[in-house]
Amino acid sequence: MRKIRFRSFTAINDPETCEEYLKEHVQVLVDYGITNITTNNRDWMSLPTVHGVVAENEDGVIVGGVRVHIADGVHKLPVESAVGYMDPNVEKVINAYAEHGTGELCGLWNAKSVAGIGLSILLVRAGIAIVNQINLSSLFTICADYTLPMVKKVGFIVEDTLGNGGEFIYPNENYIARVLRKMNAETLETADEYDRDRIFDLRTNPTQKTMELGPRGELEVDYHLVIPNYE
Repeated sequence: MRKIRFRSFTAINDPETCEEYLKEHVQVLVDYGITNITTNNRDWMSLPTVHGVVAENEDGVIVGGVRVHIADGVHKLPVESAVGYMDPNVEKVINAYAEHGTGELCGLWNAKSVAGIGLSILLVRAGIAIVNQINLSSLFTICADYTLPMVKKVGFIVEDTLGNGGEFIYPNENYIARVLRKMNAETLETADEYDRDRIFDLRTNPTQKTMELGPRGELEVDYHLVIPNYE
């Protein structure tokens, strides 16, 4: 049985985690022939508005991660940098939600060594689970076709007013990406019941050890999702 540890972090306060996160994420993208993802820069590491969750194996090696970027009205969200130049309404739609606290779930990846065990959906749930700690009432994300069913399960809705019915050619001509929004990150009203229950449970009990059922059997996941107080 695999054992995985999830822990939250704040980018600006944890450069070591950021460096390993970026290195491993870039390697996964290179393995799949993707080299021009706009969010693979280092800028996010220095922003106090970026929080994340990493998955570590039993040796303490980071094997997956996801980030949440808060829209602060100063720095562009990754989705704006990725496809905003194709449709100026991307910024307008995000700004419409910013007053009540919005952000983006992004940078999702997992290493080939854990491919197929169901880590991605667990990271997505964990990423959504921590947004109550940073006062976000809504979330955006951008995803490819192959991850669309997964992000719909947790409640994201295709923002079909943007691009071509929500679609953008990104990161290259071989891929179609879709911009999605989660209307309510507090109630999770558009999520499937099981996913909604799991996210709420992680919010209520952010430190817990539990069994998660994946495509290849059970995983023992040790969750540490309280965003650290680095002071």
